Amino acid sequence: MADRTETEKRDLAKELAAAVRGEVSFAAADRALMTMDASNYRRVPRAVVAPRDAEDVAAALRVCREHGVPVVPRGGGTSIAGQATGVGVVLDFTRHMRRIVSLDPAARTAVVQPGVILDDLRAAAGAHGLTFGPDPSTHSRCTLGGMIGNNSCGSHSVAWGTTADSVRELELLTYGGERVRAGRGTDATGAPTGLPPRLREGVKGLVDGELALLRTGYPELPRRISGYALDALLPEKGTDLARALTGSEGTLGVLTEATVRLVETPAARVLAVLAYPDESAAAEAAHTLLPHRPMTVEGMAADLVGDAAGLPKGGAWLFVEMGGASPGEAAARAQALCRAAAADGSTDHTVVTDPAGQRALWRIREDASGTATRLSDGSEAWPGWEDCAVPPAQLGPYLRDFRALLTQHGLRGTPYGHFGDGCIHIRIDFDLLTAPGIRRFRDFSYDLGELVVSYGGSLSGEHGDGQARAELLPKMYGPELVGVFERFKSLWDPAAGLNPGMLVRPARLDENLRFEVLPARPVPVEFGYPHDNGDFSAAVRRCVGVAKCRNTTTGPGSTDVMCPSFRATGEEQHSTRGRARLLHEMLAGEVITDGWQSPEVHDALDLCLSCKGCRSDCPVGVDMATYKAEFLHHHYEGRLRPAAHYSMGRLPQWLHAAAPLAPALNALARTPLAAVAKRLGGIAAERPIPALATETFTRWWWRRRKTASAGGTSGRTVVLWPDTFTNHLSPEVGRAAVRVLEAAGLRPLLPPTAPLRQPGGALPQPSLPRLHRPPLCCGLTYVSTGQLDRARTVMRRTVEVLSPLLQDGHPLVVLEPSCAAALRTDLPELLADDPRADRLARSVRTFAQALEELAPDWQPPRIDRPVAGQTHCHQHAVLGDAAERRLRERAGLTGRLSGGCCGLAGNFGFERGHYDVSVACAEDQLLPGVRESPEGTEILADGFSCRTQLDQLGDRPGRHLAEVLAEGLGEAGEQGELGEPGGAGERRAPGAPGEG
Repeated sequence: MADRTETEKRDLAKELAAAVRGEVSFAAADRALMTMDASNYRRVPRAVVAPRDAEDVAAALRVCREHGVPVVPRGGGTSIAGQATGVGVVLDFTRHMRRIVSLDPAARTAVVQPGVILDDLRAAAGAHGLTFGPDPSTHSRCTLGGMIGNNSCGSHSVAWGTTADSVRELELLTYGGERVRAGRGTDATGAPTGLPPRLREGVKGLVDGELALLRTGYPELPRRISGYALDALLPEKGTDLARALTGSEGTLGVLTEATVRLVETPAARVLAVLAYPDESAAAEAAHTLLPHRPMTVEGMAADLVGDAAGLPKGGAWLFVEMGGASPGEAAARAQALCRAAAADGSTDHTVVTDPAGQRALWRIREDASGTATRLSDGSEAWPGWEDCAVPPAQLGPYLRDFRALLTQHGLRGTPYGHFGDGCIHIRIDFDLLTAPGIRRFRDFSYDLGELVVSYGGSLSGEHGDGQARAELLPKMYGPELVGVFERFKSLWDPAAGLNPGMLVRPARLDENLRFEVLPARPVPVEFGYPHDNGDFSAAVRRCVGVAKCRNTTTGPGSTDVMCPSFRATGEEQHSTRGRARLLHEMLAGEVITDGWQSPEVHDALDLCLSCKGCRSDCPVGVDMATYKAEFLHHHYEGRLRPAAHYSMGRLPQWLHAAAPLAPALNALARTPLAAVAKRLGGIAAERPIPALATETFTRWWWRRRKTASAGGTSGRTVVLWPDTFTNHLSPEVGRAAVRVLEAAGLRPLLPPTAPLRQPGGALPQPSLPRLHRPPLCCGLTYVSTGQLDRARTVMRRTVEVLSPLLQDGHPLVVLEPSCAAALRTDLPELLADDPRADRLARSVRTFAQALEELAPDWQPPRIDRPVAGQTHCHQHAVLGDAAERRLRERAGLTGRLSGGCCGLAGNFGFERGHYDVSVACAEDQLLPGVRESPEGTEILADGFSCRTQLDQLGDRPGRHLAEVLAEGLGEAGEQGELGEPGGAGERRAPGAPGEG
C-alpha cells in the first residue's frame, strides 16, 4: 500500500510539473506553510501549485481530476473558518496571478486576477479618486480572490456593502474543466448567463423548482454571509449568478478573473469617536447613527482598547467615520452626529481631523483580530465564533445574551466589530488542547448557533462558514434549504473535488484542530518565555495567521518594521507567519520530521534578520528573533557551526583581543588578505571590513579620567554602558554622549570589569592583565547566532559586575539600541532564575530616556535642521522612541525617521549569502528616505549597523543623536573631552579600568 501511495505521488508530481508552467512543489517546507490559515484548523496538503495564468489553473485541475485529488484555491490565507486549508493540491494565487488587468475610471470598474492584494487595487483606483468599497482589516495582504470566495466586508460596509455588492462578473473554472463567465441576467432560455450547457439546465431547473423556498428561507440583514446565496438567482433579484457565487468559498469553481465595481471616495474624512458607559450601550446606539449616513460604525470596548491615547473617557466606543466634499463639511457632519449621539446616550466624544491621528486609532481596530487573541491576564483566545451577525437594531440585546452565554459556559472574550451592521467579532478563551475543553467548544458552538438564529441572524457575518460553522447551517436554514445547497454543490462539482469538507457536507467543527498535533508537554528550551509560561509551543501558537507580517508596503507615516525579509523576497517562508508555521510543524513532527535538526526550518530562519520587529508590530507579539536564537542553539548543539558564528557571533572577544593591534589590522583590511579573511570568516565578499578604533572608548575614558579635575559635578550618577560597537568601532559616539550627559548635569560612570563585591563580602581578587580580562558584554552577538550557553555565561558575569552599582538605583545608559534591547529582554529571559537580571533589565535607559528622566529641565542646543534616517529596529520593537522624538523636537530637529530595518542587522548583512537581501531591506525605506531628503538634512542613525549600512551603500553618512547634540554644544562642551576642568570627578571603582 505504501509503495502504491509513493507511486501515485510520483506520478502526480511528474504530471503536474509537465502540465503547469508555474511552480509545483511537493517539498515538506512548502506543504507545511499551507497547513493552516487564520483559523483553528489544520490540514496537510499533498502539493502546492502556483499557477501563472488561467491556462495553468485548467491544467492543474485536469491533472488533479485524473488522479482524483481535491483542489483548494488559496489567497492570502487569512480566512478564519478554515476554508483555505485542504488535503489535496493547494493553488497559491499570491505568487503570479496578482495583476490588475485593467481599470476603467469612467465605468468605475476594474478587472483583476484573484491574487491581487486589496491595497494594490485601492492604490491604483485611488489615483482616480476611486476605491474598492469592502475593506477588511487585512486589507494590506488579503487578496481579491479570497475576498470574493468569502464575501468579505470590512469597516466601510455600512456605506458600500459586502464584496458581493461590488462584484460585476466572475470568470471561473469548475473542477470538471468547464469555463464559466458569471454575470447578471438570463439568456434566451431563462437560465443565468455565462453557463455551459450542463450547468445551464441544472441551475435553471434547481431554481425554478425551489422558488418558494428561496424566497422565504433567507433572513434579511446586511451581513448575511452564511450558505450559498441562491436567492440572488431569483428573477426579481436580477438572476445575479456572480453574486450567487460570491461567498461560495472555492467549493463550486476556481476564480481566474473578476470584474469589480469601484466607488468614489469622499474628498475628506473625519473620525468621530463616541464614548459610552459600556459595550451594551454602544451596541444599542449603533443603529441609531445610520440615518446620518456614516461610512463606518465600529465598536470597541475598554478590554480591547486598553490605555490607548486619544479616546474620550468611557467604557466603550463607536468609531464613526464621516465623509465630505471638504474637511469643513466632513467636520460639520461629524459634529452634527456627535450632538445627536449625545442626546441618545453618548457620554463624551472627540472628533479627529488629523489623518495621522485617525490612522493611529484605526490601527487599534485593524490589529484587533490579533490583539484579541491574548486576554488581559495573558491567557489565549481563539477564533471560531468570530463574526456572527444579527439585525443591527437587535445588537444590544443580542450582545447581552451573548455575554450571558459566555458566562454560562465559563468562557471569556472581547467583543468588537461592525456594530453598525450588527456584526460582532470575538476571540474566546476556548481550551482547544484537552478533550473536556474541546467538548465545551462544541457545546458552546451549538448553543450560540441557536442564539444567533433566535435573533434572525447569520452564523457568519463576514468570514464565511468553512469548517467552523458549516455543521450548524441546518439550524439557520433548516434541513430542506441545506439540502438545496448540497444539490447546488453537486451540480457544479459532482466529483466533490473542490474544497471538500467546506460549507456543504462539512467536517465536524471540532475535527482537524491545529493544536492536537503539538506536544502535550513543554519541550526543553533555553529562554524563559515569560509571557507563555515557559512553554515554547505556546509561544509558537501565538501566530494565529492574520499575516500582518505579509505587508508589502508601509502606509503614510508608518514606522512599522515587520517583516523586512518578506518585503525583500515576497516568499511566505520568509514572513513571520511562515516561520511560525514551520516551527509549528516542526513541533508536530508530521510534515517536518527532523525536529531541531530540520533543514526546512533552518533555511526559513536563515533570512530572518532578528530585527525584533514582530515583537512589537505583530498583533499577538510573536518574537521570531528569540525563536530563531532558540532554534539555532539546538540545531548546532554538539555540531560544527558556520564560520560566521565563530567570527561575528564571538565578535566581542575578537575585538577585545584585537584592540592593541588596531592600526596594523586596519592596514591589513585594505590589502588582498582581507578577501581571504572574509572567506575564512564566512563574511560576504561585498562587505568592506569596518575600521577598528585606534583608541577605544574605554581607553579614552580612563585616559581622560587621569587628566580631569577631581571636582566634577554634583548631578545624578548614571552608569554608561561601553557596548562592544561603541567601544571598538565608533568611540566618537561614546565621547559625544559623555559631553552631553555632563552638560545636562549628570555624572557618567563606566562599570568596572570585575565585581565590586564578591559573594560573602570577600574582597575582589587581584585583576588579571587587562588584555586577558574578558570584556563585559550584553550577549547580543551570541544570542543572534544561537550560542546561548556562551550568551548566558557572559550575561551572568555582566549581572555580577553591575548588580552592586544598580542596587543604588543608578540607571544603566546604553547608547547602542541593539545592546539596550538585549539587556532589556534577552538577558532576563535567558537568566530567568536570577532576580538580579530583572533588576538590571529595568535599569536600562536609552540616551534620550536618561536625559528626559534625570535632567528634565535641561535644554538641549538648538540644531534647527530637518532629519532623515531610521529608528533602529530594536529600539522600535523593545525600547520605544518617544523620548528620542521629544528630544529631537526640543533641539529643533524636525521631521520623521523611517521605519523598517536597515538590512545590516548586526551580523546578518555581513554573512555570506545575505548581501542581496540586506541591500533590498535598505532600499525598502532607509536609503530612499535619505536620498529624497533635502541638502542640509541631518541623517540620524543611532545604531552602528544602520550607520554602517549608510556608509557602505549610501553617500550621506549617519550620526548618533548624541553626536549631533554634542556638536551643537560648541566650545562649551570641548573641555570635558580634552580632559580639562569640567569633566566628571567620579571615583574609580575597584577593578577598573576595563573594556566592554
